[in-house]
Amino acid sequence: MSEDRVLVVIPTYNERDNLPRIVSMVLESHPQVEILVVDDNSPDGTGLLAAALARDNPRVHALHREGKGGLGAAYIAGFKWGLERGYDILFEMDADLSHPPDRIPAMIQLSRTHPVVLGSRYVGRRVNVVNWPLSRLIISVFGSFYARVITGLPVMDATGGFNCWRREVLEAVSLDRVESNGYAFQIELKFRAWRKGFQPVEVPIVFTERETGDSKMSKKIVLEAVWKVWKLRLLDLFGRL
Repeated sequence: MSEDRVLVVIPTYNERDNLPRIVSMVLESHPQVEILVVDDNSPDGTGLLAAALARDNPRVHALHREGKGGLGAAYIAGFKWGLERGYDILFEMDADLSHPPDRIPAMIQLSRTHPVVLGSRYVGRRVNVVNWPLSRLIISVFGSFYARVITGLPVMDATGGFNCWRREVLEAVSLDRVESNGYAFQIELKFRAWRKGFQPVEVPIVFTERETGDSKMSKKIVLEAVWKVWKLRLLDLFGRL
């Protein structure tokens, strides 16, 4: 287990200012960690920067997609890339510095006994969020509560995007069957893993709102999450998940 290969998948779209900082911080967090930047043909040149970082450091890799295909599709592409190359532990992580890289070692250690480790903003019924507008906080807290009530998913932070998965989990959930593409992707992947028998464990993190760049949140993304949890619940009830 001490030789686990660890890959942090970081999707990007117009994150040129943030990418060098997050790459440096993730690499410094743990000597076994490698990074895969999955760029959706960012107009600001993020993909070119990712390629340059990959050329300069063998622990950094870049995957270039043809266009803006959504968060879920980017993660699935990154997971498949990592699984094909034999990584044992795969992380989801935002490029905007909102997720704390210093929690990576603890999550890796915990993954050796718990195959699904979630970085949680709300574990212990506390709210660990910095510099978020009240409207975003309300949407996030209610979204996690809503998903938990409808699906029964036993986690406090159902929509969080800083997560650690052992490869056997991602292999078991059948990534090609995951449909969600916005932040509902986070709910769906957790739900599918839980229904496959993988019990999630949450570790507290402090989430910090981005300093530069634009949030990718939109009304369309919120609406997808609203109806997707009902579809997941119905698919599960009829044994078609």
